[in-house]
Amino acid sequence: MKTVITFGTFDVLHVGHLRILERALALGDRLVVGVSTDELSAEKKQRTPIYPLHERMRLIKALRMVDDVFVEESLERKRDYILEHSAAVFVIGDDWAGKFDALRDLCEVVYLPRTPGISTTATIEKIRD
Repeated sequence: MKTVITFGTFDVLHVGHLRILERALALGDRLVVGVSTDELSAEKKQRTPIYPLHERMRLIKALRMVDDVFVEESLERKRDYILEHSAAVFVIGDDWAGKFDALRDLCEVVYLPRTPGISTTATIEKIRD
């Protein structure tokens, strides 16, 4: 069984999230997803998530393409997470292109294009307006 691993904040779930998860699963047989802690999300995105970690994890776990969910506490622990979940493929959005190339000694690293015109930040701004 070929395990694919990906990570994200997954705040204000939208079709872009669904598309990246569907495309990630298409690269293997099993999909495990690391959901960033509130603190890590705030550090990465310069804002606190709308929904707390336990709610974001519950939403992701409920998706039919997701086999398992775990807490991502640090960007620097990607290597540990890949080993812990025996992942053969690591998938991340192409806005991180090149950042995780050093992990290629453990698994295949795939940078997928984001869904054009869709982002959590844009969704939140639209709701605020």
